[in-house]
Amino acid sequence: MKFRVERDVLAEAVTWTARTLPARPPAPVLAGVRLEASTEGTISLSSFDYEVSAKAEIPAEVAEPGVVLVSGRLLADIAKALPSKPVDVVLEGTKVLVACGTAKFTLLTMPVEDYPTLPAMPDLSGTISGDEFTHAVTQVAVAASRDETLPLLTGVRVEIEGENVTLLSTDRYRLALRELTWTPTSPGFSAIALIKAKTLTDVAKTLGAGGGSVNIGLSSGAGLDMVGFEAGGRHTTSQLVDGDYPAVRRLFPDSKPIHAVVSTQALIDASRRVALVAERNTPIRLSFTEGQVVLDAGQGDDAQASEELEAVLVGEDITVAFNPQFLLDGLTALGTDFVRLSFTHPNKPVEFTGQDSLEGEDSLDFRYLLVPIRFAG
Repeated sequence: MKFRVERDVLAEAVTWTARTLPARPPAPVLAGVRLEASTEGTISLSSFDYEVSAKAEIPAEVAEPGVVLVSGRLLADIAKALPSKPVDVVLEGTKVLVACGTAKFTLLTMPVEDYPTLPAMPDLSGTISGDEFTHAVTQVAVAASRDETLPLLTGVRVEIEGENVTLLSTDRYRLALRELTWTPTSPGFSAIALIKAKTLTDVAKTLGAGGGSVNIGLSSGAGLDMVGFEAGGRHTTSQLVDGDYPAVRRLFPDSKPIHAVVSTQALIDASRRVALVAERNTPIRLSFTEGQVVLDAGQGDDAQASEELEAVLVGEDITVAFNPQFLLDGLTALGTDFVRLSFTHPNKPVEFTGQDSLEGEDSLDFRYLLVPIRFAG
């Protein structure tokens, strides 16, 4: 194998392909990135850990085709450190020589015959706007659990019905729901999938953030359920999380007799300031009365803070307390000028929705439900 490739092109492709490599691979070859040079003038880079696969194709001047397996993270580190000149890669026996300008590296190869075959990309199910996909996933993934002992809750539930897509996630303390549209290959397409939030977030950032469209494929059969994403000559697949996701939609209240509207950025800034005195697991209290909301934290002999903001209140006065980080996560995810907080009871979950003006209507495209913390009156 022998080829020449532009340094920036190689560095970006290797970094993207190696990003999902396991820190502690169950087999040494799974720490590798597979490079295949084709006579058609392309280099295919791929990685796979039996759960998530990634593959990228880049243009190159191929003198001799071939296949090799090398340490993915080491190759990525080397590629990023090389000077901005063409890179020559040559396989000599059991070693790969990487030369760029006056810099030269020798990498040991791994047995490529022991490397698992990558799963095929599922058939195309539909296409979605990359920017909207990235924004929606960012909004919802924040509420997914990080607790690996509860694998179901580490996923984002994706519900597809025709052109409508709904993303749902919860960690038992908050719930996020985002509705958006896509273009299915079949008008009557319907599916439900549970995708790891970490995988979905990574895919959205790396494939969707560049604009354009992201192709999505969903497949099931032979005991293997899989989702695939493709954009810009790169594709990644992931096994779906298996299990029955809890019926979380019913947690959104039907009736919301009290609501308040506040400037989103002002509430974010005030919450960050007040949270400076909130010890670990100590809540921020929000007391809503006509025309204002008072935020405060700390009590007794501890450090204390309070701040007052303008607010519109409809209904009775109400005081709630939240985990500061969970509150900030929800407010930051909204992306609107104003936030509406809808209440049923001081100890019942509070629904956060966004709106464009103080007196306007709220949008239900994105909803964030947060369980308040009980506090001594």
